Amino acid sequence: MKILSVLFSAVLFSLSLSAQAGPLIIKYSHVVADSTPKGQAALKFKEVAERLLPGKVEVQVFPNSQLFGDGKEMEALLLGDVQILAPSLAKFGKYTKKVQIFDLPFLFDDIDAVGRFQNSDKGRELLTSMADKGIIGFGYIHNGMKQFSANKPLRTPADAKGLKFRIQASDVLEAQFKAVDANPQKIAFAEVYQALQSGVVDGAENPWANIYTKKFHEVQKYITESGHGVLDYMVIANDQWWNGLPDDVKKGLSEAMTESIAYGNKVAQDEDMAFRQKVIDDKKAKLIKLTKKERAQWRDAMKPVWTKFEADIGKDLIDAAVAANDKPAKHKKSEHKHSEKK
Repeated sequence: MKILSVLFSAVLFSLSLSAQAGPLIIKYSHVVADSTPKGQAALKFKEVAERLLPGKVEVQVFPNSQLFGDGKEMEALLLGDVQILAPSLAKFGKYTKKVQIFDLPFLFDDIDAVGRFQNSDKGRELLTSMADKGIIGFGYIHNGMKQFSANKPLRTPADAKGLKFRIQASDVLEAQFKAVDANPQKIAFAEVYQALQSGVVDGAENPWANIYTKKFHEVQKYITESGHGVLDYMVIANDQWWNGLPDDVKKGLSEAMTESIAYGNKVAQDEDMAFRQKVIDDKKAKLIKLTKKERAQWRDAMKPVWTKFEADIGKDLIDAAVAANDKPAKHKKSEHKHSEKK
């Protein structure tokens, strides 16, 4: 009887702790504004996850590097201090060299080509390429193609010579700017505005959403519409944390993740040109549009970077990315009919 009494008390104590525990707290940290595609995707994840799992989860979203800056967030994820991140793809170089493919300059013609590659078998394989490092990926969020900015006009590669450009911590991006005799400087995203304003760096590369929401156009005289690279994100979680979740919670979070990523990409598609127009309307930075010849000069100058990193990334991946630039046959047919009507 005494043993039964002890066991009964232990069960009651366990139930009491469970009742006091409350919902599972999920910290979703990122370094950009709520109004960006990534920020909107994070808020959508919170909304959907808490609706699908009422009382079981509480998602806390921390934008603008409130919790961790982009130099510390990956370490925080692996330590369990945060559960979900959406780092830019440039952040994964130390965990897998293959993801460096997204940093290669002038590899993708446009954001549609990026999407076709990411949704291909090769692109999806990258989501699980860091499982042995404790990282699991769920999908990609677009933020648009990157544009050069500086305090002098950038029309040809020669214009970048000697200038200091802020980059993310990426060996590929470092090589990209060295290819045009510029000086890359690795600076945390939260410090970019001040670095541009104070002249610590002369220029940067960002998509329109970041340029406008972080007011970079207010501290740069010129923006060159180069579309030379992509700044996308991979939504990730700590693999051990994820695999330790109950099946019903994992199912609900997976659904919320799928819906939030799709929502973030729709926001990116809808708002990319809107942010571009806002930058133009502010009239604080002059927009430079490259001719086909000028863009070809930039591409030719930076394309050797592909060869430099081919062994790390894999020729098969690079070939798959180049193939993604080919539009589906139905799109080509539609464009042909459209041109015949003109």
